[in-house]
Amino acid sequence: MRHVHIHVTGIVQGVGMRPFVYREAMAYSICGWVLNAGDGVHVEAHASGAALDSFVAALSEHAPAAARVERIDVADLEPGAWDTADEQGFRIVASQDQTAHTTLISPDIATCDDCLRELFDPDDRRFHYPFINCTNCGPRFTIIRSLPYDRAATSMDCFPMCPACATEYANPLDRRFHAQPDACFDCGPHITWREAARGVELGNSGATPAVGDTREASDAIIERCVELLAAGGIVAIKGLGGFHLACNAANEQAVTELRRRKRRSNKPLAVMVRSLADAECLCHVDDAERDLLAGSIRPIVLLRRRGAGEGDFSDALELAPSVARDLPELGVMLPYTPLQHLLLAAAETHGMHALIMTSGNLSEEPIETDDDLAWKHLVAAGIADALLGNDRAILSRYDDSVVRVVDGAVMPVRRARGYAPQPLPLPALAGAAPCVLACGPQQKATIALTREDTNAASTCFVSQHIGDVENGATFDAWNAARTRLEDLFDLTPAALACDLHPSYLSSQWAREQAREQGLPLIEVQHHHAHIASVMAEAIAAGRLVPNTRVLGIAFDGTGAGTDGTIWGGEFLVAGLADFERAAHLRTWALPGGAASVRDARRNAFSLLSELGLLEHPGATPLLDSIDEQTRSVTTTMIERSINSPRTSSMGRLFDAAAAILGICGQATYEGEPAIELEAAAWRALDGENASSTDSQAGASTPADGSPILDPQPLFEALLEGIEAGTPADKLALGFHIAIARASARIASEICAREGIDTVALSGGVFMNRLLLRLLACELKDAGLAVLVPHTVPVNDGCISYGQAAVARARLAQVIPQ
Repeated sequence: MRHVHIHVTGIVQGVGMRPFVYREAMAYSICGWVLNAGDGVHVEAHASGAALDSFVAALSEHAPAAARVERIDVADLEPGAWDTADEQGFRIVASQDQTAHTTLISPDIATCDDCLRELFDPDDRRFHYPFINCTNCGPRFTIIRSLPYDRAATSMDCFPMCPACATEYANPLDRRFHAQPDACFDCGPHITWREAARGVELGNSGATPAVGDTREASDAIIERCVELLAAGGIVAIKGLGGFHLACNAANEQAVTELRRRKRRSNKPLAVMVRSLADAECLCHVDDAERDLLAGSIRPIVLLRRRGAGEGDFSDALELAPSVARDLPELGVMLPYTPLQHLLLAAAETHGMHALIMTSGNLSEEPIETDDDLAWKHLVAAGIADALLGNDRAILSRYDDSVVRVVDGAVMPVRRARGYAPQPLPLPALAGAAPCVLACGPQQKATIALTREDTNAASTCFVSQHIGDVENGATFDAWNAARTRLEDLFDLTPAALACDLHPSYLSSQWAREQAREQGLPLIEVQHHHAHIASVMAEAIAAGRLVPNTRVLGIAFDGTGAGTDGTIWGGEFLVAGLADFERAAHLRTWALPGGAASVRDARRNAFSLLSELGLLEHPGATPLLDSIDEQTRSVTTTMIERSINSPRTSSMGRLFDAAAAILGICGQATYEGEPAIELEAAAWRALDGENASSTDSQAGASTPADGSPILDPQPLFEALLEGIEAGTPADKLALGFHIAIARASARIASEICAREGIDTVALSGGVFMNRLLLRLLACELKDAGLAVLVPHTVPVNDGCISYGQAAVARARLAQVIPQ
């Protein structure tokens, strides 16, 4: 007989780990107990050596699908260190909170197949119950208050279980054993319905919500919701991590009205469809994309759209033209909550096969999570016509994640529900600070907290996507995400990292905290953070040797440079701790700063002025689109350097090209001109009009020897193409090819000079799938290895992770070993 203590760590709470351990113990005749604690799952086991070996192996080999077992430590117990009563039978004991909070928590999990069958089974007691769940699915991180993960530590604590649910909860052999959100119509949360009274002041919130506390009442609410959507209405619908705004995706009038009310005129909208078959009617779906759509996370997947009547697929499933306009991609997701399954099934009976499901907020504001505030900000404010809420509180705000598949590999676009806050590995580093708080960027903000584990592993908790931290409401959401991660995982920052931009709210907060707390502060250049995020991921995954230098190509819209200019077209020779700017895009003035970002025509005017091309006949359409006063004021600003920072931004270069080609002159959302330019290039490529332009961006070298990517030859060729009547789509494709070739040529020269064989790509411009593919191919043809991120986004969603990696590396250099 052997007597051991087993400690299991990883994502082992909220995934049915204890009932799984119980069942395995029964299978191998193990005696003892299992419990949850703040640092994982603990097991005391008494059995023969052979049985224990098989039992321990099964804990990792057969763990629940949602679990992620990272480590199993087995220690023999000293004689007399156990209760002899535990040598008889196996039991689950109450959770303990006497250990450090180092365990991991499962993100929310999409409704499993078993629950889905019960949801639509008229003979099941949870038939049509909008909150059906089990240990294999349902809410997790969005309802947890503290560790260990038990019902009393979640927003389900106010719903005492009925006898039937309590029996399931207590039965180790039941699928709902210790499923913390377990409930039914008799004892659990219920949906609610409030509808704006027509002809009555919208701000009147005195109406008592209808409550779906019986199956009949719940079904009636869902039916009324679907009727309103079918009639062209807009409904705010509460999900796992916040509210969605929903409307009929085939109704152009409804979609246009949603855009008007939400102040989102052109930005593409995501759609939810009931099945993979419906998704395939709308888009091309490969195996990897199919797995994402139907998996346990169910993010929004960016798919390539089908043309009208394309292939053997029915064109009966149509979308309103303004859902994604002429863009080649469409964001599609499948239902991931029971309520969404019920809504899509009911919608189908009304002839609706796709619903718009966009974030429930005004543009640039955090997503709403509270029913009363959602009524005030969404319905009473005139954005939605009704609110489908519920009485289960959301404790963490989470948007839907967004991903795409590029060359067979998944690349996150927005890392949120289902992915965050699963920790990401960091390179092992001797002397690293015990915890670094990385405060992230201003746009697409996340925060990151590092932890140095006792087993020499280093992890990084990257928060969910927070948004653009440009106002008080979003900064409050940023603070809430920070404190939740610190409290939940018992992390106390020993050092801070932030962007070196002087005006970012998160950076200002970090500088103030560093002064008040006496903590080390590492200010990280924005584009170095981009490249460091790719390096850290690759080193931790074994794809890059530690201490290796890479050439980082960081192409994005905005980042404060070390020379006082706005960077964004950068070639950096980089390690984790430091970097050297080896080359960059030629700079030009950005008159009005942010004003030129919104109005790409002003940006293009300034660029052509810098390049000496304003008098070119091909510039006439651009000049004609700008009124004389604006041209005059812009010229004065440039000449006198009035609020006209210099920029090397590749994002702004793409914007300028879009404006010059007449594709998009003004941005109604971030990156719109560049996104439209890519769409035009894809049209040319798909139309077999893919002949390469003869023009290429030049690579000139000034007197100081620093290579400059000079776009003057390329833009001169664009203007000549305009003058000659060449289609804008073909010129857009040529622009992409030229930038890729010129960038690869400069990269090859730097790598040869520096003895580097690996190039890391990061920055929001590489959201451009075409440019990413073209440049990666050029670099590989030159014999260079190419790294792109796969666990964090290529856009600014990666910055906090990169900041954390840089800060750890720098601190390790100064901390005595």
